[in-house]
Amino acid sequence: MRIHRHRQRKPKYNVAEYRVNMKIDVPEVRVVDENGVPLGILTVAKAVALAAERGLDLIEVSPKAEPPVCKFADASHFKYQKEKEARKQRAQSKEVETKGIRLTMRIGVGDLDIRVEQGKKFFEKGDKIKAEMILRGRERAHFDKAKEVFDAFVAKLKESYDVKVESPLKNQDGKIHMILARNS
Repeated sequence: MRIHRHRQRKPKYNVAEYRVNMKIDVPEVRVVDENGVPLGILTVAKAVALAAERGLDLIEVSPKAEPPVCKFADASHFKYQKEKEARKQRAQSKEVETKGIRLTMRIGVGDLDIRVEQGKKFFEKGDKIKAEMILRGRERAHFDKAKEVFDAFVAKLKESYDVKVESPLKNQDGKIHMILARNS
């Protein structure tokens, strides 16, 4: 069955909902004008009227304060700024990926060095490494030899980086794997 990738919606940036003007349902609010000057505690109706005189909206910026804090601003511009901050924050946060490196029981020294170089590149990008090995046939009887290959791989990585073994060697039906991460 075909997977429809275009139907998968990306989640919206989670921006807090701010109550505006008469949607503010408390009797009194602490008001701050558009320049950041505190105007004191006013009733909602009086604060909305004062904001309307200036051609702005009354926006509840801190609903949990006692009394809630409201600010004079253009509601659409204020919402746009908050969405922009959320986008920027999301862009700066990087998800850590787990990259796979496949080893073999009979890997040569040169090939092992190439895998170590790949691992170094992954660590430079801030990713984790899942080193894995598939044991075939009689190789399954020689787990100790496979462990030696993993130990050599980790030892070579430790020459350049402080490596932390997040998940030790696990054997699942002839597939051995471990997860390595760089200590910061």
